[in-house]
This record gives sequence, structure tokens and C-alpha cells, in this order.
Amino acid sequence: MKITKAEFITSAAGKNQFLAAEKPIIAVCGRSNVGKSSFINMLAGRKKLARVSQQPGRTRLVNYFDFGAFILADLPGYGYARVSKQEKAKWAKMLDDFFADKGNIAHVFSLCDIRHEPTADDKTMVGYLYYNLIPFTIVATKADKLSRAQTDKSLASIAAAYKCGKGDIIASSSVTRKGLDEVLSVIERVINPPLIEEEGEEEPVDEGEN
Repeated sequence: MKITKAEFITSAAGKNQFLAAEKPIIAVCGRSNVGKSSFINMLAGRKKLARVSQQPGRTRLVNYFDFGAFILADLPGYGYARVSKQEKAKWAKMLDDFFADKGNIAHVFSLCDIRHEPTADDKTMVGYLYYNLIPFTIVATKADKLSRAQTDKSLASIAAAYKCGKGDIIASSSVTRKGLDEVLSVIERVINPPLIEEEGEEEPVDEGEN
């Protein structure tokens, strides 16, 4: 698929402000400084659609963007150490509230840093998505920082940590645009899911002339 539209819609500070759209809503989540804004800008083909901050933990709202065929929700980064327990609890509740309406979420891209083992918070996030049967794809960001051999080794390590197949993880780089086609393919399947024949339905048989 090709994305031709991407623009900011609004920010939400709590569940009473969350959007309920007719279009599919695709969320992006990950710990602070994992590269969510850069990932969104790569999807949009724009450098400044989502603001990239040099200071982790700055995104404290759910930011919504209109991507034409779908709505993208940028969730607050989790796991930043230099915030109060009260602030961490507030962020956790916001994520809980957002994911509570599972019917309003078509897919989630769960981001992790390819250079490091998934953190306890990363594992908790993916475990939450598994447990609640929320469809998601793991994206390992900043792949331009590693060689091909290092990338392959890191993907195997991340897959072991998440208890999934290495092929289930997309290695991505906002610098080289690596992984963009794979991400767009996932989005295409989310927006236009393949038709599934009903169980027991059989093709008509042409018996010819009697």
C-alpha cells in the first residue's frame, strides 16, 4: 500500500477524550526513547509529523494522526526511570484505559530497541497484548545501528525473550527506511483483511448433463 495522507488530529489526556472512529485505529507503543516518533514519521514519509524529542518521557498524551485509510494512535512511552511513581501510575492507567476498548483497536505495533534485550516493561506490554488477544506486530527499531550479522543475532535474542518466531519481528530503521515495506504490508492486511470462507461451505459441483 501507499500512504498519501498523514496529518495530526488531536491529543487525548484520558479515556473521555479517546477517539472512536469508523476507520481502523492502529496504535504504536513502546518504551520511552525507543523511536516511536521516528517510526511514525517514516510511515508518513515526513520528518516532522510526530515531534521527535531528545529527552525521553516527553509524550504524556495519546496523539492521533489521520493516515487516510486508518487512524494512527501514538501512545505514551513507558518505562522512563526519571519520573515519579505517581506519574508512572498515571501513564499505566492511560494505557489500560486505551486498551480496555479492544473492539476499537485494529492492530498494535509494539516497538523495541534492536540493540538491547527487551526490558521487563517491554515483556509486560507484549504479554498484555497476548493475554487480551489484541493483534500486534513487534518492530525492532534502530536496525541501522547494527551490521547484518548483528541484526540477525539480535532478532533471535528478542524472539527468544518474547517467545515468538524470529520471522514474527520486523527489523526497522527510520534512517534507511528498512522494514517499511513489511510494516505497510501488515497495515494493508489490517485494512483489507483476506476473505475467509465459512467452514463447511463447499464449491458447487458441475455434474454436467444427465
